Amino acid sequence: MTVLTISRESGSDGRHIAQVVAQALGYHFIDKRTIESILIQYGFVEFDKDYEAVSSFWDRLDPRKTELIGMLNRVLRGLARHGHVVILGRGSFAVLHDLADVLNVRIKAPLPLRVKRVMQQRGIFNQDQAQAVVADSDRVRTAFIETFYGAHPDSTNLFDLVIDTGKVAPDLAAEWLIAAMRALPGKLTGLEPGTRTLEADSVLAVAIAATLKCETEH
Repeated sequence: MTVLTISRESGSDGRHIAQVVAQALGYHFIDKRTIESILIQYGFVEFDKDYEAVSSFWDRLDPRKTELIGMLNRVLRGLARHGHVVILGRGSFAVLHDLADVLNVRIKAPLPLRVKRVMQQRGIFNQDQAQAVVADSDRVRTAFIETFYGAHPDSTNLFDLVIDTGKVAPDLAAEWLIAAMRALPGKLTGLEPGTRTLEADSVLAVAIAATLKCETEH
């Protein structure tokens, strides 16, 4: 069982890469909708709304947010234990970075290219508006990671691989990651901590299996 986490800048085409890799490998593609659907089963009904809020939401710690992130971490670990997943964002690299069978990847691109892509993908005709969308997304994601994991998403030492899609075409990047994931099991000695060492939560495992429509831990 192996897991790929993809952290990405807005407009870097990280979502496209994650989807292509998941489809090629036959893995479950995990994004905010998947995670939110699991959190809702535990009574956390507004995580996506909270996450997308301005960064000031994450700048102030309170018991509710601490409980919310604690549950998010449990879900991410549960998904990793289920196995054969590609997890897009939500701080997954920070939660799973010390596991040998998890490949943590950062996708980035130059700002002008990211703005251009956002304009094309979202049908935004005003460049200043698109740049504001990118800046807001970057600010929220950075605040989230810094507040709860004490890290910065641009710190390259947090990732096994960083890919600039301004230099490497997204589909080529996907090919690289497909090859890397297929090779990863052969690199494992069995002595390193992996996803199987994560604490099993039988109730959460049932919720994850139902959401993924897959009862088998890979």
